[in-house]
Amino acid sequence: MDFLKQISYPETDFSDKKEYWLLLALAAAVLVLSLPTPEGLTVTGHRFLALLAGLVVIFLTESLPLPIAMGGSGVMLSLMGIGEVDKIWPAYAHPVVFFVLGCLMLATIVEQVGLSERLGNFLLKYCGNNIVRFSFFSCMFLGFISGFMHDVSSITIGLVTILPLMRAARIKPGSSMGKFLVLSMTFCCSAGGMGTLVGGGRNMVAAAFLKDFTGIEISFLDWLIHAMVPALLTLPVIWSVVYLIFRPDTSVEFPKKVLMNTENRKISLSEILTLVVIGLVFVGFLTGNMHGFDYSVIVFLGVFILTVLGITDWEDLNKKTAWPIAFLVFGGGIALGRAMDYTGTAAFVADIFFPFFSGRNFFLLIIGVALLGTLFSEVMANVAAAALIIPIAIPISLEMGLDPRVIAFSLGMFTSFAYLMVIGCPPNAIAYSFGYFKTSDLFKTGIITETVAIIFMLLVVWIWWSLLGTIN
Repeated sequence: MDFLKQISYPETDFSDKKEYWLLLALAAAVLVLSLPTPEGLTVTGHRFLALLAGLVVIFLTESLPLPIAMGGSGVMLSLMGIGEVDKIWPAYAHPVVFFVLGCLMLATIVEQVGLSERLGNFLLKYCGNNIVRFSFFSCMFLGFISGFMHDVSSITIGLVTILPLMRAARIKPGSSMGKFLVLSMTFCCSAGGMGTLVGGGRNMVAAAFLKDFTGIEISFLDWLIHAMVPALLTLPVIWSVVYLIFRPDTSVEFPKKVLMNTENRKISLSEILTLVVIGLVFVGFLTGNMHGFDYSVIVFLGVFILTVLGITDWEDLNKKTAWPIAFLVFGGGIALGRAMDYTGTAAFVADIFFPFFSGRNFFLLIIGVALLGTLFSEVMANVAAAALIIPIAIPISLEMGLDPRVIAFSLGMFTSFAYLMVIGCPPNAIAYSFGYFKTSDLFKTGIITETVAIIFMLLVVWIWWSLLGTIN
């Protein structure tokens, strides 16, 4: 049951083929760098695009271990003169990095005290032993609660529950069934986070920028009404697409012995204290506007309290926490996202993109926001993507005489589909740390799922928001 003891990463061997991929990555970077700098793009922005081209090849071919590639991206940002060191390395200690790290530590503690066994037993009792049916209902449940406790928290809880069951059923990393179970859960948790204002930082940032630019404030209930129904309708579509990609055997079941004997086991004091502390952490997430503390502070306060109470100890946390994923992979993603901002690359792309949608049908503007928001979210934090696009899109909507709230809703919702890269969103990074899929698996599955999800979501929001009277 101690699934966190052996966190693995997709293997990387430097065979001739791997070396060729590295040469291709270098060639891609050199090719982009040799092209003339486009008008309106800074020299450093041009260099950033060259670096990004090389990194994308590395990400997709896995010619380097992802933690090394993302740590190296910080080095290259400095060597290529794209950013100063005091702008680059602080990204690796960004609050979001510590938030992800704290969630991984809480997952370790939850597994350690036996709460994962209880949750697994509860789900098995009501979902049955059939693995595919178990996956569907657990994904729907986790997707729904993502809207209330943040998508990082829900994917952490989900993985803590399902990975011991997968190991008991001998579902190995890299298998089709393993990829299906982990990726479907990851995608559903990300999508479910769009459901309320507190489901993800991107939602709150979009609402805050709307208020700054227009004075219009989106309440918790307003966001819930506009986003929860599309989120709930999209979850089964996302799960179904991943199912069709991997086509797992529907007859496979968890072995009978996997049903944990927790019903007759009295709940321990450690379990009670852990539940209380985690409950307080979730309350802290929900009341962020009242106390003003960052999510990272709240989650680490929970880890600190549980350590002081003797529920866990440093040795366990140190051995079982995926430090490289939190600091190198996610920190590197934030460093790249910041570079895309301060080099002017993001603004350059947005300025080219949005004129095609200005002054046209309102639905086309929503499509533009959805596509650019999703694209930006693949290479930078979705919070940053929302912050970059809103200042450009809201004035366009006001010029067209349209309700600017729709821009904020669209950004918060469509940036939930960052399924192509590990750095796209925290759930991707957390799921990747357990080694059940490769970056190439994520990209191939994500590009199909993301495309279907965007198209379906566009249809749903057009109908739903028309019924609500938000759009005409």
